[in-house]
Amino acid sequence: MNKIAGFFTELMRRYLPDPFVFAIGLTLLTMVMAIAVEGQPVPAVITSWGKGFWSLLAFTTQMAVILAMGYVLATAPLTDRLLDRIVGAVRTPRTAIIVATLVGGIGSYLNWGFGLVIGGIVAKKLATRVKGVHYPLIIAAAYSGFTLYGLGLSASIPVLISTKGHPMEKLMGVVPLSETIFSTPMLLTSLVVIVTLPLLNAWLHPRNPADIVEIRPAASDGQDEGAAPVHSIGGENTLASRLNNSRLLSLLIGLCGIAYAVFHFRDGGSLDLNLINFLILFLGVLLLGTPAQYVAKLNEGIKTISGIILQYPFYAGIMAIMAGSGLVDSISRVFVDIATPQTLPFWGLISSFVINFFAPSGGGHWVIQGPFMIDAAKAIGSSVSQTSMSVMLGNAWNDLVQPFWILPALALSKLSLKDVMGYTVIMMFWVGLVYIGAMLLWGAQIG
Repeated sequence: MNKIAGFFTELMRRYLPDPFVFAIGLTLLTMVMAIAVEGQPVPAVITSWGKGFWSLLAFTTQMAVILAMGYVLATAPLTDRLLDRIVGAVRTPRTAIIVATLVGGIGSYLNWGFGLVIGGIVAKKLATRVKGVHYPLIIAAAYSGFTLYGLGLSASIPVLISTKGHPMEKLMGVVPLSETIFSTPMLLTSLVVIVTLPLLNAWLHPRNPADIVEIRPAASDGQDEGAAPVHSIGGENTLASRLNNSRLLSLLIGLCGIAYAVFHFRDGGSLDLNLINFLILFLGVLLLGTPAQYVAKLNEGIKTISGIILQYPFYAGIMAIMAGSGLVDSISRVFVDIATPQTLPFWGLISSFVINFFAPSGGGHWVIQGPFMIDAAKAIGSSVSQTSMSVMLGNAWNDLVQPFWILPALALSKLSLKDVMGYTVIMMFWVGLVYIGAMLLWGAQIG
């Protein structure tokens, strides 16, 4: 296994470009495909790209906020001590890899945004505390748990189609979660992944000490080398200084934020990305103690979000070309045309995996692929719920090698894409086998 890991790691080191270059290349490839395959005129393709470029602006902001403010919350003294206790019992590198995978996986199962942040943070803690941990692998392991979001409580497609009034209700009705993520086959699939993926990741740990790359001191602390320590702003005894360093102000506004969250859940509200960001913000304000301390820490966290701000609009443009040109239907049709009622979920999984390179947002992915797949399921008598889950799992499977989602992990870890991708490719192969087996076995029950 170490030879296989070494092969893919070297392959990525030699040929995998920076995520921004990857996004540019994918944009140009999508344009060429729209022109060559769909016969779209060049001006139409460029127009679709430009109009869609900022369509993920709200989501980009949400991701930037969760990363920057999640950093603040995770590095607050109280949180830091709590995480130190959690990782303190871990003694060996392979155990550290298993724990990082479980934290990322369970966190993503509960909520994908939470899992993305907490997995990377715990992985850094473990890499700092446990001597001999291969740093690129533990970051990749923590990120690999993100695939469980497709089977979890925040899986975008199953949650959407279980809601009355969803955009495709007239076509497919309302599909309860008991037929998707809470069905017996999907619960068993979740169990298989959460048990086997940590063991696979631990198996990937290099045996030769010369191959191990430990965390650098500059990556293990909260500041860049040479940065000044965080401290209260302003030493003068002025009104401005007292307000900047007021614990009372932070306490009052922090309690207001927590009170709102309590009222939100009391009134039947759900946990979405906006509420997670809201909680992260005000818990951070409470734990940092003063407005000045919070601002100082946030300034550190903001340094981690440049990749997201730069690259997410490019993926929005790619998705706009895919939707406007008809490429999604063409890709799906290649697989659907050879499908039977029993194998449509399998081919839905494969086609979704391919499409997710170009449309990596679960909700956006469903908008452009969902109608075609559900039409096909109804036309050949396949299961609507299984077909929906096949699109969701294809999305979550491909995310293991999709730079769109790895960016937050790279920002937290200060690693490059080529450092971790060799490992996530191997993880992708294993998870793919599990998901393919699940779809084939589940689909065999049709009819």
